[in-house]
Amino acid sequence: TPKFIFPPKDTRILPMATHHIRKYQEIDHKRVLDLFSKGMIEHVPATVRHMLKLPQTFLLLLGVPVTLLLASGSWLLALGSDVTLLVFLWMLARHPWRQYVVKCLQTDLADITKSYLRARDSCFWVAESGGQVAGIVGALPVEDSPPGRKQLQLFHLSVALEHRGEGLGKALVMTVLQFARAQGYSEVVLETSIVQQDALTLYLRMGFQKTGEYFFDKVFRLLGIYTIHLTYFFPSAQEGSL
Repeated sequence: TPKFIFPPKDTRILPMATHHIRKYQEIDHKRVLDLFSKGMIEHVPATVRHMLKLPQTFLLLLGVPVTLLLASGSWLLALGSDVTLLVFLWMLARHPWRQYVVKCLQTDLADITKSYLRARDSCFWVAESGGQVAGIVGALPVEDSPPGRKQLQLFHLSVALEHRGEGLGKALVMTVLQFARAQGYSEVVLETSIVQQDALTLYLRMGFQKTGEYFFDKVFRLLGIYTIHLTYFFPSAQEGSL
């Protein structure tokens, strides 16, 4: 398995001077949930664009209006059907993201302290800017890690829209990697989707490797959106001494 060497200390990716990364506090809860929810819903336009590139979507948007035009002779009805189909596609694209938000708000994000901060081998961080939470990320141990491998999973990386491009995403991921190395993990894993291109590019540039693909559910399969499993491999103690 290919190995990626953890960046040396003098090349650490740090947040800008105006930003501060710290552990989550209960006072952050409302802002964290808001940032997470908005970040997920932001993927809807990209999901729609992805759907419009699919052959079956093209055939649907072309075939239905043509069929109605031939059957009724009404251009207005034909054009109206396309508008209706586009609205339907938007709602269909929004559904899985909203469902994911609801699921997380009812599970690990319902009580972040309990889910992430009760044990030493997990954590949840916020990036603070001007006294306000501008970015978030969490990490939990993988309970069913393969034999001989201790894995930490990265969750919920999100940066507020007004703070994009400031290096916060890199700093938050680096925080997770540093934590994982200090806790003796051999790998950091995460999952993202094909429509989250900015996140995928960031992870690959930071040394993560694609290690699997699958469809999250039937709706994502219908939309042609697959989930990508990524892994960051730490060098073993033996390799580090070579």
